Amino acid sequence: MNSSIVVVKPQSFSPHKHWYSKALNAQIHPVVSFFMNMDNERIIQRFSYLNPSIDAEYLRDLLKYTPKYFKWAGTDLMHTTTTEGMKQMVVIETNSCPSGQKSFPLLDENNEKGGYEELISKTFLPIWKKSPLKKGVTCVVYDKNPMENSGYAATIADLIKKDVYLVEYHEEDYGKCIRFNSETRAIELLINDKWTPVRTIFRYVTQKPWNRLPLFSKTRIFNPIIACLAGGRNKLMAAKAYDFLNAEVAEAGLEIKTPTTIWDVNKNEIPLWLEKFGYKGVIKIPYSNAGQGVFTIINEKELEAFMDLDIPYQKFIIQRLVGHYAWSTYHENELLFQVGTIPSKRQNSYVFDLRMLVHTTENGLRPLGLYSRKAEEPLTANIAGKDSKNILMTNLSVKKGEHEWDSDTSRLLLMDQRDFNKLGLSLDDLIEGYVQSVLAMIAIDKMAKRLVTTKKTFRRKLFTSLNDDETLLNELFKEK
Repeated sequence: MNSSIVVVKPQSFSPHKHWYSKALNAQIHPVVSFFMNMDNERIIQRFSYLNPSIDAEYLRDLLKYTPKYFKWAGTDLMHTTTTEGMKQMVVIETNSCPSGQKSFPLLDENNEKGGYEELISKTFLPIWKKSPLKKGVTCVVYDKNPMENSGYAATIADLIKKDVYLVEYHEEDYGKCIRFNSETRAIELLINDKWTPVRTIFRYVTQKPWNRLPLFSKTRIFNPIIACLAGGRNKLMAAKAYDFLNAEVAEAGLEIKTPTTIWDVNKNEIPLWLEKFGYKGVIKIPYSNAGQGVFTIINEKELEAFMDLDIPYQKFIIQRLVGHYAWSTYHENELLFQVGTIPSKRQNSYVFDLRMLVHTTENGLRPLGLYSRKAEEPLTANIAGKDSKNILMTNLSVKKGEHEWDSDTSRLLLMDQRDFNKLGLSLDDLIEGYVQSVLAMIAIDKMAKRLVTTKKTFRRKLFTSLNDDETLLNELFKEK
């Protein structure tokens, strides 16, 4: 069998293999535990009380929403405030293959699989059962994060009582261990030199997944590639999806809160926008992830360094910079800046984000887990001679080689009794972050539905009009 394929058997789940050691031995913080055990009705009542202008019944319908494509999401949020002291949770981005289980302490110490089992039993298995290919094998396909993916594979094996194939899968592997059979419309896995149909795939392919997995097939993919193109791995389409949903929910008093975003920006136009932002902004390659393709700009020197890069894509997005109040982007008579962590004994405060995992259940959308990450260097008013990414970037992933990743866990902040207090977050902040995450998830799912015809084909012209990036389109529509 191919060395990139591992057979995972039932009764092979071992907690120490699927959690960071600091998370495995951590005790969940009481506030986080309380939040995770609140039902949606209590969340609605509390959120409505604090935001009396919203339509509570409308929010109730949103929390009951059943996504068609985007079943499982991870939204990254910033804890921000204004000069008037109006704090809010702001959406940075939403991920369609979100990490998080290995960083979330157990809610119930009697359930050793924790969120792994919660996601697989309530969200993945209903999709697995409805697959039109009843006799195919089941796979977990990934390109990074073996710790979590092996945990998902072992959990699936236990619940379906069958072997599960754990497959490391990169772009150059297409046709070697996995292929799409255009005649049967099924994805196939090479097992013992025989191409075998795949019934269902749990997908954690994060790097340009459209390069090697089909948009539509009889093999069910969780989450499908259309969720990535609609915003789960495409920040440009996500920004437009948020805008569309905001127009829809405005009358209900709801809004996805994001930093001011300019989309469809050509590279030669970037200096004009950054000049308008006072040379303080964030430039994003829309199709990158894991902290790659994000460039924080706090002066002309950093902008020049970005402009010197050779980047194959044509379209970019630019967002206002949310940093220290002394040097954030001042835009439309408003200054939005980071609240930061509670000052340490050395009086250092750090930028951090909050990852909120949300999944689909028979009772509507529900929080699945959360964790936080802080920046490498403290948040200070004086940034002379400093590299902005060290102060503002929170992602833990470190790319060491073409397919090699490491993780800087020293900056991981758990939802435990030790770390959570450092964030300065309240129960109401968690509730607001959950509502923001739900709205972002629904926005992307609705965008995905817009991109699919009633005959289950891709609306290529619509997508091109919304995301006219020649390099991306070549990746998407090249022959496989």
